[in-house]
Amino acid sequence: MNLVSYDHLSQWFFEMEVAALSMGFSVEDDLSWPGLAVGDLFHRPRATVLVTVKGVDKLTLPVKGVSYPIENAVPFSLDSVANAIHTLFSEETPVVLQLAPSEERVYMVGKANSVFEDLSVTLRQLRNRLFQDNSILSSLPLNSLSRNNEVDLLFLSELQVLHDIASLLSRHKHLAKDHSPDLYSLELAGLEEIGKRYGEDSQQFKDASQILADSLQKFADEMYNLYSGNAVVEAVAVKTFNSPLMRKTRSILQSSESDTENPYNLAYPYNYNYAVVFNIILWMMIGLALAVIVISYNLWNMDPGYDSIIYRMTNQKIRMD
Repeated sequence: MNLVSYDHLSQWFFEMEVAALSMGFSVEDDLSWPGLAVGDLFHRPRATVLVTVKGVDKLTLPVKGVSYPIENAVPFSLDSVANAIHTLFSEETPVVLQLAPSEERVYMVGKANSVFEDLSVTLRQLRNRLFQDNSILSSLPLNSLSRNNEVDLLFLSELQVLHDIASLLSRHKHLAKDHSPDLYSLELAGLEEIGKRYGEDSQQFKDASQILADSLQKFADEMYNLYSGNAVVEAVAVKTFNSPLMRKTRSILQSSESDTENPYNLAYPYNYNYAVVFNIILWMMIGLALAVIVISYNLWNMDPGYDSIIYRMTNQKIRMD
């Protein structure tokens, strides 16, 4: 498949516009970017795969794809898209995976917890995974890279993660054919570390860049085939970010909005179930109110001598005495 790559484009497009619109979600601002055209609303991609590669301005992929430049590279995330999927498709089977192996940062939603249960996410797990019999080291040409260097192993472990994601997902192909959208966001920093360790003009950096490009193309083809061609695979090549990314730790028990984000203590936005629950409670209250009025009216106009069995039995007992 043709991999969509971005070299210099304002990255906020990914979070609120490109990724959201390609999956059929609405956005607040109008999209003035010509890289995304209007399509069929009822035929949206089943999955969006975004791979961010740090430490390089451009990737030369084996198969020529669509490429767009990036300007003013700033830290970004797909948290808003992931939250939208989790909210709208909470009762279905969405797969949402956000992973940064070098930082041991992982976030899973929906069926991702069961599909990627065996996925290595910590640095120790990644190192152990590399030295297993079925790892990529047995088939990947290392060239000038070394198995004994920690920086090289970090880079290779990220490639192993790409291979394992496609392999684990292939065991659950039914999830790639359902109606709920899936989202994969991966951040690879191994190439950046190799550039810092050996230099960007070194043979190690050149070999790592070529190995990464080949691995990304293979990963894109595998994900594209798993979703029967109904997926968008994007690669973002960023040399450095202009400002550091401050990412909040997520927790299921944590409130979705902080005090700084909601200074006026506004109510949370309602979802599509609000109208159903509101109507159930409203008409139940109206029905109970009418029932109380009817019962009270009948009790007020009741003749104790004829309408109540209690008074009738009491009167008979008095007459017998």
